[in-house]
Amino acid sequence: MIERLLIFSLLTSFIIAVLVSPVFIPFLRRLKFGQSIREEGPKSHQKKSGTPTMGGLIILLSIILGTVIIALKYDEISMQIWLLLFVTVGYGLIGFLDDFIKVVKKRNLGLTSKQKLLGQVLIAILVYFGLRTVGFDTAIRVPGTEWSFDIGIGYIILLFVMLVGASNAVNLTDGLDGLVAGTAAIAFGAFAILAATAYMYDVAIFSVSVVGAVLGFLVFNAHPAKVFMGDTGSLALGGALAAVAIMTKLELLLVIIGGVFVIETLSVIIQVASFKSTGKRVFKMSPLHHHYELSGWTEWRVVATFWTVGLLCATFGIYLEVWM
Repeated sequence: MIERLLIFSLLTSFIIAVLVSPVFIPFLRRLKFGQSIREEGPKSHQKKSGTPTMGGLIILLSIILGTVIIALKYDEISMQIWLLLFVTVGYGLIGFLDDFIKVVKKRNLGLTSKQKLLGQVLIAILVYFGLRTVGFDTAIRVPGTEWSFDIGIGYIILLFVMLVGASNAVNLTDGLDGLVAGTAAIAFGAFAILAATAYMYDVAIFSVSVVGAVLGFLVFNAHPAKVFMGDTGSLALGGALAAVAIMTKLELLLVIIGGVFVIETLSVIIQVASFKSTGKRVFKMSPLHHHYELSGWTEWRVVATFWTVGLLCATFGIYLEVWM
C-alpha cells in the first residue's frame, strides 16, 4: 500500500510540473521575468540572459499538491508534513522576494544578505517552536553507529545552522542548467528511502513529491534551460532538504547525502579566505562548478559529473544508515 502511495506521490508532482511548465514559462516571458547574468561570470553564460526565472514557483506548486493529495489519501496531513511545507513555502517566499527585486528593479543582487538571513532565521525559530509542541527529540545520533547524545536547548542552534546553511548551500550550487534539479532529486530520493525504512511514511511522501517536482522541472531546466528555478526554487529546496533531515533524525547524515552542496559551499569559503589572506585565488572561480567550466569542461560534463558525485554521496549515506 505505502509503496503504491509513494509512486503515486512522485508521479503526481511530476505530472503537475510537466503540465504547468509549458503554460507558466511563456507567462514569465511575457512579464519579462528574465534572469540577469552577472558580468564577472563565465562569458558563455551571457547568452542565457533573459531566460525566464522564478521557475521555482512551478516546483513549489507541484510539491504542495503532490504532498497534500497523497497525504490525505494515506491518512491525514500530519504535523511533520505541515512543518515541511511551512519551511518549503517560507524559504521559497524569501527566494521569490529576492527574484522579484532582481527582475523588476533590474538589480542582480536582489535582497541584501542581512534581509535574507533575517527571514531564514525567523522561519527557523518558528519551526523550532513547532517541533517543541510535539515533544521533538533533541538527541543527535552519529551515522553508522549506535552513539547518540542529547544537546538539549543547543538543538535550536543546530536547527538554525542546518536550515540557513542548507538553503544557502543549494542556492550557491544553482549556477548551471539542471545542476540543482538533478542533485536535489538524488538527495531527496535518498532521504525518501531512509524515511520509508524508518516507517516515517509522511516524510517519505513529502520527499518523493519533491523528487517528482524537480524531475518534472528538469524536463525544461536541462541544458539548454528554458527556465531557471531562481532563488525561489533553490532556497525552498535547501530549506526543505534540511527539514527532512531534521524530521528523520538524520541531522549529521545531511552533510554526507548533501555532499555536493557542502563541497560547493566550501569552495566559496576557501576562495574568499584565500583571497583575503593572501590575495591569491585557489580556484579560477567559485563556486566550484564555475572552476571546471573555466578549465574547459562543457556545461553538460560538469553537471553530469556533479550528479554522479551526488549519487555516490547519497548511496554512501544510505549504506551508513541501513547496512552499517
